[in-house]
Amino acid sequence: MPDSASSPLPLDRLPLEQLVACHECDLLMRKPDLALEQKASCPRCGFELFVKRDQVQRRSLALVLTALVLFLPANFLPIMQLDLLGQITRDTVWTGVVSLYHGGMEVVALLVFLCSMVVPLLKLLCQLLVLLSIRWRLALSAGRWLYRSYHHLREWGMLEVYLMGILVSIVKLVDMADLTLGIGLFCFIGLLLSQIWLEVTMSPHQIWEALEDDAHART
Repeated sequence: MPDSASSPLPLDRLPLEQLVACHECDLLMRKPDLALEQKASCPRCGFELFVKRDQVQRRSLALVLTALVLFLPANFLPIMQLDLLGQITRDTVWTGVVSLYHGGMEVVALLVFLCSMVVPLLKLLCQLLVLLSIRWRLALSAGRWLYRSYHHLREWGMLEVYLMGILVSIVKLVDMADLTLGIGLFCFIGLLLSQIWLEVTMSPHQIWEALEDDAHART
């Protein structure tokens, strides 16, 4: 990252679109001009400000479609099969929500339903529509609104917390009964990994640039 003193104009005379502030230490700097696969970090605290990735749209679209394909089997196929004294039960994410509801824990069931099913699906749909808006250069204002909504939803998606709960349950139950892992667990892990990879690949500043009305914006 070049030092702000290298700018030909003082920072207070530069237009806002040429400035960037570090999210960690609030240092105001001139926005860097990066080549593909380059990164820019804050010279004061080292926080990563920008990264410019190659083929962002195509790679992100492939990942979001993969995650959407995995969504239904991850939530409705058996995560585990439990054989206890001849009684066999098959548990899925959805049956977990239903069991909580019928067990008198309606609020917990609602939270699990929202954080493990509704919010992750809404995030994926927002990302898909944003990428399609960029690809076809259509409804860019709606794309910007959807991308802002996606960032507000990020804090509510908790697939990794749910996965940790599943793993803890497996460890506790493995000595009590015959336990068989189901395909739903592997789909759930695949869904989680796809979403993590998607967030890494979908470089925010490139997406915002592509959502600008200027037809010359590129990712």
